[in-house]
Amino acid sequence: MISNSYDLSLPTLDKDSQIRMNLLHTAIQHEIAKSSGWISFSQFMEIVLYKPKLGYYTGPARKFGNEGDFITAPHVSPIFGATIANQIAEVLDYTKDRQVIELGAGDGSAAADIMIALEKIDSLPSSYSILDVSPSTKKMQLETLSTRVPHLLSMFQWLDDVPMHINGVIFANEVFDALPVSIVEVSGSSVLERGVEYKNNRFLWCKRQGAHYILEAVKELGLQSPYITEINFVGRALMRKLASNLDKGMLLIIDYGFKKEEFYHPQRSFGTLMCHYKHHSHQDPFVLLGLQDITSHVDFSNLAKVGEANGLDLIGFCNQAQFLINCGITDLIAEHNMGNGLSGTNQASKLNKLLSPAEMGELFKVLALGKGLGETVTGFSAGNRRISL
Repeated sequence: MISNSYDLSLPTLDKDSQIRMNLLHTAIQHEIAKSSGWISFSQFMEIVLYKPKLGYYTGPARKFGNEGDFITAPHVSPIFGATIANQIAEVLDYTKDRQVIELGAGDGSAAADIMIALEKIDSLPSSYSILDVSPSTKKMQLETLSTRVPHLLSMFQWLDDVPMHINGVIFANEVFDALPVSIVEVSGSSVLERGVEYKNNRFLWCKRQGAHYILEAVKELGLQSPYITEINFVGRALMRKLASNLDKGMLLIIDYGFKKEEFYHPQRSFGTLMCHYKHHSHQDPFVLLGLQDITSHVDFSNLAKVGEANGLDLIGFCNQAQFLINCGITDLIAEHNMGNGLSGTNQASKLNKLLSPAEMGELFKVLALGKGLGETVTGFSAGNRRISL
């Protein structure tokens, strides 16, 4: 069993962080007590990531960039957002309302980069909406946008829910990996759901017989004993809602993950759950409560399946490197270097981070589903692996 003992190899906590962690510890303890001594891991993950003011994404600590816990593609280079803008511009030309909606926009860096690029090519949307559940993250986004694109600030709006009718582009970069997941365990002929209990002042793993929907999901995946893995039911529900509400346009998802055969490979029999704190990575979700990110890789095959079952067309699937190259990242880098008097080598390390198979290039995938669009869009003009899903 994994306890919530603190790993001394991780950075020391300041007083405010320790207080927040203790408050969240107590809140989870009370939730377990109210639920007859057990909550599902999905419930636990929901609390530690999203509980108002105390959760990881709702708390005040900086999460993104070198001073945070991890680096996302927009922090590697603004050229990432500029390249995404090329794809967005193409799709907006197919749509009437020209809406852009970004899910979980981080600190707003990608939104700023995308809008700067869209303005440069005279392809601004009618509006740029950000769907985010965290007041602290919204504050960071507003600060970034006010500083970098003050003349476009009136085009931004913040949403609390997915709009009923969307005509444009929905963009989600590293969102689905941070949604609460259920953890299932196949042991012999039994299918169990892993949850969390509280004993002897510690949070511990605890197993229960899986509910009917867990049994059905495991049967569909064909998992063989012994096997532990995550199933993202929250992600499936979000995909259904996005698909139902998209009238015309495209859903563009960028995240780290695999197609079904790779995600549930026999050699990945302990799942993909990972925790991130100050650029340290480990696998204990019971430490640093509310201070560390908890993520799971994305099952792109399932997202595509749910999207198609709810009226979307599968447009494309490829790795991040192929998508960015198709969308013209190398030309944008050349233009950037020329405009700033830089040599090509000055951008080499950033380009390598985004495109190299050893970095983000292969681990991160791009999935696009749409409605009312043509079969091919620029980002998947070469290397489209959608048939593999």
